[in-house]
Amino acid sequence: MHTRPWQKSSYSGNAGNCLHIAADAPDTVRLRESDIPDLILTTSRAALRNLIRTVKADRLSGQVDN
Repeated sequence: MHTRPWQKSSYSGNAGNCLHIAADAPDTVRLRESDIPDLILTTSRAALRNLIRTVKADRLSGQVDN
């Protein structure tokens, strides 16, 4: 499996809390936070796309249990 290099989110700016993303073939996306680089979330492109659409549409309000 070919792993592409990590890319830092453009929304991270110069802050210490940065989100990094790497796209692996054919349909795998990996995410990690700069504070905990060994903890990697792996998901599909479709699942990440759906999460981003849901967050942008603010459809998570009241859905998360603390």
